[in-house]
Amino acid sequence: MKRFKFVKSLKFRLFLLLAVIGILPGIVLRAGLLKSYENRAVTNRSIEILSQAKILGTQIVTYDYINNTPSDIISSQLSMLSNIYDGRVMVINSRFQIVKDTYSLDVGKTIISEEVIKSFRGEEITKYDSRDRYIEMTLPLLDNQTQEILGVMLVSVSTDGIVDNYEYLKGNALVIEFALSVVVVALSIFLAVRLVGPIGKITKSIDAIQTGEGEEALSVSDYTETEAISNAFNQMIKRMQVIDQSRQEFVSNVSHELKTPLTSMKVLADSLLGQENVPAELYKEFMTDIADEIERENKIINDLLSLVKMDKSAGELNISLININELLELILKRLKPIAERQNVELVLESFRPVTAEVDEVKLTLALNNLIENAIKYNREDGWVHVSLNADHKYFFVRIEDSGIGIPEDALEHIYERFYRVDKSHSREIGGTGLGLAITRNAVLMHRGAIKAHSKEGEGTVFTVRIPLNYIA
Repeated sequence: MKRFKFVKSLKFRLFLLLAVIGILPGIVLRAGLLKSYENRAVTNRSIEILSQAKILGTQIVTYDYINNTPSDIISSQLSMLSNIYDGRVMVINSRFQIVKDTYSLDVGKTIISEEVIKSFRGEEITKYDSRDRYIEMTLPLLDNQTQEILGVMLVSVSTDGIVDNYEYLKGNALVIEFALSVVVVALSIFLAVRLVGPIGKITKSIDAIQTGEGEEALSVSDYTETEAISNAFNQMIKRMQVIDQSRQEFVSNVSHELKTPLTSMKVLADSLLGQENVPAELYKEFMTDIADEIERENKIINDLLSLVKMDKSAGELNISLININELLELILKRLKPIAERQNVELVLESFRPVTAEVDEVKLTLALNNLIENAIKYNREDGWVHVSLNADHKYFFVRIEDSGIGIPEDALEHIYERFYRVDKSHSREIGGTGLGLAITRNAVLMHRGAIKAHSKEGEGTVFTVRIPLNYIA
């Protein structure tokens, strides 16, 4: 496992990358230079020998050496060419017979090869055999006047000298390459440690922050990237702190909200128990108050359960095709008695028929909360206008009221759990502070959006936008 972790480490991979980048070009360069040297040396040797062979070929034709005319000068020059280049020279006549062999092995024998035949057709052939280490060339011997091919000269030259130089250069190149590799490896280790060092600093700083021994913020600004990581980490810590604080506030609010009705019920019950011969009217009044507190407690618990269910089943929607016009009419019909009690005019305006893929229960809960709030937080003789419209992609529900409005600094908090703009008024009308949180969750589960615009004392407008087709 430790070995596997080491292979996965950034430091090792960076070292490996730097080492490969440093060593691989040296290997390629060495192979390329050695190959270039070999090709260049063979080419130069071939050109040099071919030049000498052509001069000697002209003399062979001039002295009619092909027809076995004895010539000590030509013979000595052929031997000299053979000795100088450590090779073998053969002169072949038009009958493919060897008339001269500097090795004196095959004189009088017939030789037929592809290269010889091509040279009798006028071609000059040069071939290098790297495995057997020799250069072989054939060139036609032409009559200067008639340009007739009288014979062929075959020259075979050893390349042992070139190979020896090649091996010598190869050995030196390997020594130099090894030395450079050692330097590259050492430099790669140094750079890997140097470059990855800030990552180690970040890890140590995070561990220190977790144990509470370090500073509250991460600060590693060695590189632009590590500075960006530090900033992102610090922002994440801040968000986590906000979430943690919000969670603590939520738990505190839940405890307070649940405890308040219980405290009121206990006070009322103790008052009844502490008195003798309590009048029936007072007993009934106290029991009515206790029933109201129980109802309030029940509302808080139900709203909390709704939120918990939505959080746990964020992806579990019971989607079906619903007529939104009929859904809104049904919601307004249910809320009409509340509006009449407060003398609030409730109006629904539908611009077009709308059907959409939604969860009927959750969407009903969301829209019911918005419209009920618009009624409850309204003025006497006020109004609530609900409008429905749609385009090719979304449907829009707009809920506008003439109510007390929301202060500008409170608008960004209205979806927080247990947040109340006017706590005294909210408690009077039985609000739990969870309605808008439930509404927002339901809208977001439908991949929709909700916006609020308000001016204190002038009313509020909520706009809900939800896709016509549910996006899974």
